[in-house]
Amino acid sequence: MKVGVLKENKNGEKRVAIIPQTVATLSKKGYHFFIEAGAGANSFFSDTDYEKAGATICDLSTIYQSNIIVKVNAPTLDEINQISKNTLLISLFQTIRDIELVKALKERECSAFSLNLLPRTTLAQKMDILSSQANIAGYKAVIIGADHLGKYMPLLMTAAGTISPAKTLIIGAGVAGLQAIATAKRLGAQVEAFDVRPEVKEQVESLGAKFVEVESSSDDGVGTGGYAKETSDEYKAKQQEIMKERISVSDLVITTALIPNRPAPKLITTEMVEMMKPGSIIMDLASENGGNCELTSPGEIVNHKQIFIDGNTNLPSTMPTHASQLFSKNIEAIIDHCHGENGFHLNKEDEIVSGMLFLDNGEITHQPTKEAL
Repeated sequence: MKVGVLKENKNGEKRVAIIPQTVATLSKKGYHFFIEAGAGANSFFSDTDYEKAGATICDLSTIYQSNIIVKVNAPTLDEINQISKNTLLISLFQTIRDIELVKALKERECSAFSLNLLPRTTLAQKMDILSSQANIAGYKAVIIGADHLGKYMPLLMTAAGTISPAKTLIIGAGVAGLQAIATAKRLGAQVEAFDVRPEVKEQVESLGAKFVEVESSSDDGVGTGGYAKETSDEYKAKQQEIMKERISVSDLVITTALIPNRPAPKLITTEMVEMMKPGSIIMDLASENGGNCELTSPGEIVNHKQIFIDGNTNLPSTMPTHASQLFSKNIEAIIDHCHGENGFHLNKEDEIVSGMLFLDNGEITHQPTKEAL
């Protein structure tokens, strides 16, 4: 089984889908890796590292003949047009948003896994790329946010006077949010967290943060698969009032409400931003899908009346070594899950395989993608 690894060509992307350690591990099971020259350079994995692990550094024409091609980001149209028929492509496809790419793959009669569609189950945890990368994003959002701030994060007692701790509000207590809470607490900030799912209160408080609650008698916000869901209008009205109050006194706000294939919900209005103190920071981790703040501009830092909204769309790429290591380990687990006595096999009855497989030899198998087409 030949596995091809392409160099990422998205602007600013420093990650690589497979690292040498995974090459060494899966080579023992009969997988042969073909790596584009320089694919791991931005993550500090050299071509020599790959060759020592058993991979072959080769030209693109050889890689495109692989049985499996792995990328971090969705391929470009040019890349798709060179992929061989029946190849399995594995990447972070947003299938409903990347419709033209899906059409091109369909015409090539390829198969494809979207890592965004991996079921959120206990068995799939070690394959969960969204969680491993969100963990990094939550950590780095606090570090970058602290760097933007013109204040200390911790409480300090000095001869020149007492410095109050920075007030940090985390919106969304999923993987990214919980890591952000833990990191902000380690830096000494005063941390509050909000989430529409009341069951995460215990996790938030176990990390030393205060949980901001919106009273509700229903299951508002409690979705399936570990995600939050759309809330009622009554709940949203209560939420808006509490958010206004908490955001207005916060020095650093980190938003994490992001669901693949959907526009990010707008949680912070312009009015809320203008209530913040000059020099305050908003780190919008949902900027890739439009942002949780009305003023977010994806990929840019917006200065709105001395309130700064950071719309970085790829925080994991700012820590490429560990981000690539975790991404690669997730891919290794996926391949291992599909590996049986006779080698690699797509068991369509398996919920993890069927969940990720949105294209099977040119046939769309994911209903929402089919409807979008």
